[in-house]
Amino acid sequence: MSLFQAAVLGLVQGLGEFLPISSSAHLIVFPWLFGWQEHSLSFDVALHAGTLAAVIVYFRREWLGIIRSRMIWYIAAASVPGALIGKLLEDKAETAFRSPLLIALTMSAFAAIFYLVDRFVRKARSLKSLNLLDAAVIGLSQALAIIPGVSRSGITMASGMGMRFDRESAAKFSFLLSAPIIFGATALKIKDIGSMAAEGQGLALLAGFTVSAVTGFLAIGGLLGFVKKHSFNVFVIYRFVFSAVTLAVFLLRR
Repeated sequence: MSLFQAAVLGLVQGLGEFLPISSSAHLIVFPWLFGWQEHSLSFDVALHAGTLAAVIVYFRREWLGIIRSRMIWYIAAASVPGALIGKLLEDKAETAFRSPLLIALTMSAFAAIFYLVDRFVRKARSLKSLNLLDAAVIGLSQALAIIPGVSRSGITMASGMGMRFDRESAAKFSFLLSAPIIFGATALKIKDIGSMAAEGQGLALLAGFTVSAVTGFLAIGGLLGFVKKHSFNVFVIYRFVFSAVTLAVFLLRR
């Protein structure tokens, strides 16, 4: 893998992890579209570590307060379903779930769900009203993100808005919730990442990690500011367009 490809994938991950457009779908489809050599799930996890750094740094002034409050228990409770299902379906994530056709379908299906929730559910709750049941429901929805095209941030934001949280609160809890799930995935793959570095891919890993961290940091701040005044329609439209392009290329290559 070239440094350019690693940087592009880092950019894709940094934006896709926090914007509701599915980073995993983009990490699969981009190399497929451009004819790049398929990279491993371990490289994906290294890129995710960059976004873990982004969310830790962005909320650096809040983590101590979170750890001392009930919020840490809500984050923990919401993380369990995704971690368990992710572990159970790890093999599928590396094989069957990497189909461009599946991604085209899930990108469009969840675009429709996201639009309906954002458009028609009255959103009046703030993050201060979050309770354990809310966290558990959002955590269960996060488990669906093992399927590329669903989007971890997208499905957790949609679930939050479905329970009447305002857009900014739903987005913020989604971002906080990314930390433990990414940390767990990174810990499980740390040996494989080390092996990649030992095999001469250390610079590519560093480039991908760095670009992912920087763009992830910018994406968090950008989205939290954006949703104060705007709906998620632009992301819904993007998902439909991405789905249509992916499907068209898939059919043309058959």
